[in-house]
Amino acid sequence: MIRTAMAALSAAAILTGSAYAQQPAPAAPPAPPLIDWEKIQIKTTDLGNNTYMLEGQGGNITVAVGSDGIIMVDSQHAPLSDKIKAAIKTISPLPVKYLVNTHFHGDHTGGNDNFAKDGATIVAHDNIRVRLAAGTRNAVGNVAAPRSADALPKQTYVGGSIMLEVGGRKAQLTHVSNAHTDGDTWVYFADANVLCTGDTVNNLKRYQNIDFFNGGDVRGMIRAADTYLKVANDSTKVVVGHGPLASKKDIAEFRDMLITSRDRIEKLVNEGKTEQEVLELKPLADLDAKWAAGNPQLATNHTRNVYGSFKRL
Repeated sequence: MIRTAMAALSAAAILTGSAYAQQPAPAAPPAPPLIDWEKIQIKTTDLGNNTYMLEGQGGNITVAVGSDGIIMVDSQHAPLSDKIKAAIKTISPLPVKYLVNTHFHGDHTGGNDNFAKDGATIVAHDNIRVRLAAGTRNAVGNVAAPRSADALPKQTYVGGSIMLEVGGRKAQLTHVSNAHTDGDTWVYFADANVLCTGDTVNNLKRYQNIDFFNGGDVRGMIRAADTYLKVANDSTKVVVGHGPLASKKDIAEFRDMLITSRDRIEKLVNEGKTEQEVLELKPLADLDAKWAAGNPQLATNHTRNVYGSFKRL
């Protein structure tokens, strides 16, 4: 009798313990957001001739207003779409007819879906469509999931230039091969003398990421800068990927940094040096003081990106 009771108690304990074990553990509180989107404000700069630069969090946006619609360049992050739309409404009530993507990175394409659902046609180099549809990873293993059909460019081109026109405003889109990525587009609004470079140039006076894992190459970055210096004059307003409004002089300074980086590291590559050997030699130490601003990781990343340009598949 006692044995039976003890057995029953043991079984009950086992069942009770099993039931507790099967219950899910309390959910951990969500991690705080890396960016407090509520605090981000959209700053609008009038560039003249109904053309504007919008700054928020992510790649700079350009808005060109025509008589019956708007051409927009890049869309930043999705959580900012409502604020960006509100900023555009203060400029013009007209719809965004075309949204141009300068490259595929999420800080320039994150809002694609939200503008496409409002009727905008997304335009880009075809490699952007391919990469957004498939999902991507970079050299350090960060993965971006495939994007929805709404986020994909619906009008694409492969090489050379194409022209978009909305209500008398014309935007010339030109592909520069293997620069920041393998799908870069720069945009020129001749009637406003506004040049949009995407991330082939920044005006932060810092090294720019070169996504060699996705077709980027320091040599293409230099070709892009060379082209911009031919297109621009001393009055050109340059909307770079990141940083304040730039000028032709800023592009020339950025190009000089790229050329020095290429020349020094290409020499070491041709000598058969490994990436680690190049990093240990610190061939860009004098540039790092300015362009890495005392950030050793930024200096290392730039050296790796330039080295990787010569080793990419």
